[in-house]
Amino acid sequence: MIESYLRHEEERNALGIPALPLNPEQTAQLCELLQNPPAGKEEFLLNLFTERVSPGVDPAAEVKAGFLAEILQGVKSSPLISKSQAIKILGTMIGGYNVQPLIGALSDAELADEAACALSGLTYVYDAAAQVLELAKSHDAAKKVAESWAAAEWFTSKPEMPETITVKVFKVEGEINTDDFSPAGDAWSRPDIPLHALAMGKTRFPGGIEEIATWRAEGHQVAFVGDVVGTGSSRKSACNSVLWHIGEDIPAVPNKRRGGVIIGGVIAPIFFNTAQDSGALPLRMDVTKMNMGDIITINTAKGEVTNEAGKVVSTFEIKPNTVPDEFRAGGRIPLIIGRSVTTQAREALGMDEINIFAQPDNPTPKAGQGYSLAQKMVGRACGVEGILPGTACEPKMTTVGSQDTTGPMTADELKELACLKFQSPMFMQSFCHTAAYPKPADVKMHKNLPGFIAEREGVALRPGDGVIHSWLNRLLVPDTVGTGGDSHTRFPVGISFPAGSGLVAFAGALGFMPLDMPESVLVRFKGEFNPGITLRDAVNAIPLWAIKQGLMTVPKKNKINVFNGRILEMEGLPNLSVEQAFELTDAAAERSAAAGCIQLSEESVCTYLRSNIALMEKMIEEGYQHAGTLRRRIEDVKEWLKDPKLLRADSNAEYAAVIEIDLAEITEPILACPNDPDDVKVLSEVAGTEINDVFLGSCMTNIGHFRAAAEIWRGQKFNPSVRTWVCPPTRMDQAKLKEEAVFSVFSAMGARIEIAGCSLCMGNQARVPDGVTMFSTSTRNFDDRIGNGAKVYLGSAELGAVTSTLGKLPTPDEYLAVYNEKVAPKKDEIYKYLQFDEMDGYGKNA
Repeated sequence: MIESYLRHEEERNALGIPALPLNPEQTAQLCELLQNPPAGKEEFLLNLFTERVSPGVDPAAEVKAGFLAEILQGVKSSPLISKSQAIKILGTMIGGYNVQPLIGALSDAELADEAACALSGLTYVYDAAAQVLELAKSHDAAKKVAESWAAAEWFTSKPEMPETITVKVFKVEGEINTDDFSPAGDAWSRPDIPLHALAMGKTRFPGGIEEIATWRAEGHQVAFVGDVVGTGSSRKSACNSVLWHIGEDIPAVPNKRRGGVIIGGVIAPIFFNTAQDSGALPLRMDVTKMNMGDIITINTAKGEVTNEAGKVVSTFEIKPNTVPDEFRAGGRIPLIIGRSVTTQAREALGMDEINIFAQPDNPTPKAGQGYSLAQKMVGRACGVEGILPGTACEPKMTTVGSQDTTGPMTADELKELACLKFQSPMFMQSFCHTAAYPKPADVKMHKNLPGFIAEREGVALRPGDGVIHSWLNRLLVPDTVGTGGDSHTRFPVGISFPAGSGLVAFAGALGFMPLDMPESVLVRFKGEFNPGITLRDAVNAIPLWAIKQGLMTVPKKNKINVFNGRILEMEGLPNLSVEQAFELTDAAAERSAAAGCIQLSEESVCTYLRSNIALMEKMIEEGYQHAGTLRRRIEDVKEWLKDPKLLRADSNAEYAAVIEIDLAEITEPILACPNDPDDVKVLSEVAGTEINDVFLGSCMTNIGHFRAAAEIWRGQKFNPSVRTWVCPPTRMDQAKLKEEAVFSVFSAMGARIEIAGCSLCMGNQARVPDGVTMFSTSTRNFDDRIGNGAKVYLGSAELGAVTSTLGKLPTPDEYLAVYNEKVAPKKDEIYKYLQFDEMDGYGKNA
């Protein structure tokens, strides 16, 4: 075991990273060695045991805690670990398998005081807290634990946030997105934080991690600084990578770091929240006077940043005001859990509420207060009428989604949270990002992660089922709140606040999520669509109209974006199907909005829910787990259908801005141009651009788009100069399209048909050749995302189909001629969505 580990450690050290944490088998072998340690290896083995085993409910932690429990019971012994030392080591394991051995030790007169001390520092105790508090009524050692929890010594024993922090500035100009921090092509390595961190900035700021390492070796604390930081996907891996390079090791938690200062002129909301949860210090301020290599001092009390000459180069306000407490506690999540234990202990001891924590300064509703749709939905999840912007709240998470490139990290976070059962009523895991071309790590995940999710009563999909959002949307209850570890978790009914994997794990484990309620921007559509104008054009009209009104700018320097960190609310299209509505809410991610929602009609939603009941019944019939969770969700949906009333915004609701879009003014398709989803132009401005690749797929598509493309292609000759990629979002869409003989049209066009899922969209599976110019229906078009140096236009499937036949972006007249001839006459047939309760094989129990 020792030789094997040292070989592995040497291989990893050659890469500049530490060895992986011990697995359960290695830990079991280590426990054997500790009982009779080889001479000269004592310190090495003890360090492995104390520092290189993951805590919480990791399988290796179960082995470690079990061995220590046997030492306490006298069943086993080690010359290196006394009973007293066993207690101390158990106290470093955060929560989970270590808790019961410590509670047992409270009854051992010799160990009681030490066990009480160890338990006092733990807060991830869940149901065991009640066990200790009950024991405290008649047991002195347990009472000490209760009193320590009540006094919040788990918090006060940690140093406060420093008043001054001196750092060396590592600055990247312009926008840094999460692809820059956590490249999609390296998604397979995300759970291995040090290994994945080696890819940080490799195309955006090459050589950067070596520069940071040099500065750290010289003794500098380094702050990561950027104009716009962390836009894009909701990746904990992006924050993990930043903190690996600028943060500090966490004792007894291998291969993970916290601390670290992140400064941005703009910090994307999901990235900001993930930094909060990870124990970093995220600060928003003007960074124009900060340069690469500057030494600056951050005065957290004054809200000033000074250079070496003492000159003020920026000012800031720490928002929210709870950030100092979060930083002190090691992150927002441990702060929330710790506060709940303190509250529970004080209630048990008959004590008043503690006043040592920063209290959020929440706004007070005025008489006749009006609420927006989002504010009402979050209010209902908090048990009140509405939640005003700026309110710190904890809405119930009715639905939580996890996708596969973040799923293993979410599983690790769940283990660290000591979660053995989800408290959220619906937790769903997908495999849409890795199913098509799985790497060895993906194959292992496909085998292991479904069981992990099902054990906690979550619902695991299967590789090949398709895109997470197309499935998760089918499991929703209207007007409820949820989250997901994918930035495109944007419910078309209800509302979702996407998050990094740490917060997703928290929401699943605890059933609620901390939220600083954002302001809302209302986009009001009016009028009717002109022939040939699609919902994707309406999606791209949102930034176009914002740019026209001075509410958004394309350049990243001093960027204006009215949607950033706010909720994008939409109304004026109540009769859309829910599948169509998702095309609009999905794109809230590209606006850097914290969430998106849309007002629909009860008729549209009821039609969708009846279909979804049939699908969930079919899932149970086909053996999807956890069946009980699916059954309970079916009952919740049926209960809503008994009295189907949707929440609606009040007429006097207030918004940060209102953008009104007259659909009649959209007379030609609108595209996002290379390589920025905000850089939108009408087709006539870019017509004639040669296109090498066309991709029809992603969560922005539904079955209607593929039928429309097939009609456009029917009878056309294969164009060998264009690679055409087709990827329906779910296996149900694929099956229906095959049944309708549409695949034969795709084949005749020479289209490459991908397995249901994400395909090219994320760029971690298939990729286009270097430097091509392409047209895509995918979500975003950041540099190098879909292919190295690729120039990517984003638009509708209908426009993509015409483009693939011509090999260039058509003129508006060329496009509209094809659309009006081939699509318009069959619109009702083409844009008919999957209604499972009316389909063979689904309707039996619906």
